[in-house]
Amino acid sequence: MQTNNTFSIIFFTRKSRNAKNELSIYVRITVNRQRSEISLKRNVLFKEWDNAKNRGRGTSTKIRILNNYLDYVYNKLLDCHKQLLEEDKIISANVIKARYLGKDDIHKTLKELIAYHNTNMITVLKFGTMKNYYTTEKYLNSYLNRKLKVNDIYLKQLNYRFIIDFEQYLRTCKNSKKQLVLANNGVMKHLERFKKMINLAIKLEWIVKNPFNQFQLKFDKYDRQYLSERELELIENTHYKNERLERVKDCFIFSCYTGLSYIDVKELTLNQLTKGIDNNYWIFTKREKTNETVKIPLLPKALDIINKYRDFSKNINSKTLLPLCSNQKTNVYLKEIAKDCGIYKNITFHVARHTFATTVMLSNGVPIETVSKLLGHTKLSTTQIYARVIESKISEDIQNLLKRFETKKQKQLLAVK
Repeated sequence: MQTNNTFSIIFFTRKSRNAKNELSIYVRITVNRQRSEISLKRNVLFKEWDNAKNRGRGTSTKIRILNNYLDYVYNKLLDCHKQLLEEDKIISANVIKARYLGKDDIHKTLKELIAYHNTNMITVLKFGTMKNYYTTEKYLNSYLNRKLKVNDIYLKQLNYRFIIDFEQYLRTCKNSKKQLVLANNGVMKHLERFKKMINLAIKLEWIVKNPFNQFQLKFDKYDRQYLSERELELIENTHYKNERLERVKDCFIFSCYTGLSYIDVKELTLNQLTKGIDNNYWIFTKREKTNETVKIPLLPKALDIINKYRDFSKNINSKTLLPLCSNQKTNVYLKEIAKDCGIYKNITFHVARHTFATTVMLSNGVPIETVSKLLGHTKLSTTQIYARVIESKISEDIQNLLKRFETKKQKQLLAVK
């Protein structure tokens, strides 16, 4: 703690620019001979100012109000100096002035935090992730304006009530058709992003107490959609004369046998195909979402699809390997394909990734550790979200267990004889 600084506060006046017979009042902060001045936006008549006491002269109501205000300013500046000492901050006249005016880090606002986060994270986070943060920002601004009737709020004003009131606001948001916009998990994702911004403020020492300390994010768990072996075969064996549907179907099947996400399939190039240690073709790539390196041996059905479109990039003068349209259109076409195949599930392109993990890999005895590597996950717990043990696998494992029991029983009988 710094205690060797010289520190003083004095009030002084200058001739007013607006009135010839009035003085404008200022306060000067001096630390180690370095000065900083603040205009108090107060005026006083020449005859009503005491230069010896640096206060208003007289006992009129006007002078008493003025002197009370000057005493308040004096005490507030002393308090700012004390706060900085307790926080072990570097003390200077400008720092004390900034604290008094609410322009230092301790008086940062929510919008300043959001702007700082989005400016610095735009080069770190993916475009899609940043879009989600911009949406969270939109909801926060809407909550401030519509519910709190303010344009901004200091970070130090954030508390547990702010969090739960914002949660309720998100839960009750409706669109132009008077329909609720967000389900529970959508609300939780916005709060999760808000929490990450608050954590950044704590690291920056812009806020001391975390308003999320007593708040728990509660996501609903859902069984993620995936195709069974029969459903996967139905789509594989369905062929279209319509080129757009045939292309979407093939790209979807390719993802079912590689586990690549939509963006990774869309960005796949010929350079990412290489011969692996087994002399077979592998995909060496980095996941767009996490930048995690993945190495995937190409299964025969995936390789067949690549061969089917081997002239695609040449024909359209493109570096990409497979003909994939926008994610939105792809998902629309997939619903049409699912309907044609008699599959009554909400099929999106991401279902292929779940199908790869569950139907193609885990149900055929591939260890979850291997599946985790193929999916490009850094944590095994992430893979467990995708993985489920399907009934046929449970039945197969139990039958194998019963066979082992029977074998042991037979050996015991032979030993007795």
